[in-house]
Amino acid sequence: MKISRSFYEKSTLDVARQLLGKYLVRKHPDGTTVGRIVETEAYVGPEDKACHASRGRTARTEIMFGPAGHAYVYLVYGFHHMLNIVTEQKDFPAAVLIRAVEPVRGIALMKKRRGIDEPRQFASGPGKLCEAFAIDRTLNGSDLCGSVLYIRDDGDLTPGIIARPRIGVDYAGKWKHKPWRFLISGNPFVSKL
Repeated sequence: MKISRSFYEKSTLDVARQLLGKYLVRKHPDGTTVGRIVETEAYVGPEDKACHASRGRTARTEIMFGPAGHAYVYLVYGFHHMLNIVTEQKDFPAAVLIRAVEPVRGIALMKKRRGIDEPRQFASGPGKLCEAFAIDRTLNGSDLCGSVLYIRDDGDLTPGIIARPRIGVDYAGKWKHKPWRFLISGNPFVSKL
């Protein structure tokens, strides 16, 4: 069942944990890709120095200030796209980065897009995931309650969850130590332990 908007309107940390074990679905003219979410990272408001919103409301971050349940897709290093899901209430900028998924459906399509054979490397990182799922800036602002990009809950049991500090936010001072990266314990498809 597709997740409703009210799921995304909760606390960002709760959403980041509760997304684990759910399924990311991307409908594309070339085919559908599905992956079980195994790793997320939370970015919570303007005080969080690792959050893009800490630099203020800009054209780039505007989507984060909008309603929950929309995609915030941006480019890093001029090459890698990152998929985030806007959370909480309108005008409070927060989002969850989808860091990694375990490929479930559309494996041949992911293999073709990534140009590699090893399934554990198809979507074991946010840039890899976006390449495997054909997610780019054209999907920035997409409604995750729509039919092109969404999260599905199949009622799977809640997995064992590990909390770790976020990755790649050394510039964020004390905020880099927040244990706001969540991953499924023992899952081989996470980006790194």
